[in-house]
Amino acid sequence: MSKGLISRVIVGADRVMRSGHVFNKIGTYGIAVIASRHRVPFHVASPISSFDFTGRWNEVKVEERSSMEIERVRGRRIAPLGVKVFNPVFDVTPPELVTSIVTERGILTPPYDKSISELFC
Repeated sequence: MSKGLISRVIVGADRVMRSGHVFNKIGTYGIAVIASRHRVPFHVASPISSFDFTGRWNEVKVEERSSMEIERVRGRRIAPLGVKVFNPVFDVTPPELVTSIVTERGILTPPYDKSISELFC
């Protein structure tokens, strides 16, 4: 992106909130931040089945994986004893970093609460 070789980013989504917050695998948020920094459009491709019309993004419980995935490599401990590990499965990308959300019913654009309501009413 820093060399101008990327013209747009397209990612999937595990969950899209009515607010436009996007939950996806770890790393998606970081890619969105980098895309924003380099003024590269960041699009989310998501089926309607991934939308959550009733929940609030800040109340979503993100699953965490075992700390052993971080603390050990091939069964050998690499992290010092007592180190706290945070190993979430998903991260959340805020709507201000999302250029559009592409669905099988159409393309949504900001403000997402409005465009999502219009598309699904």
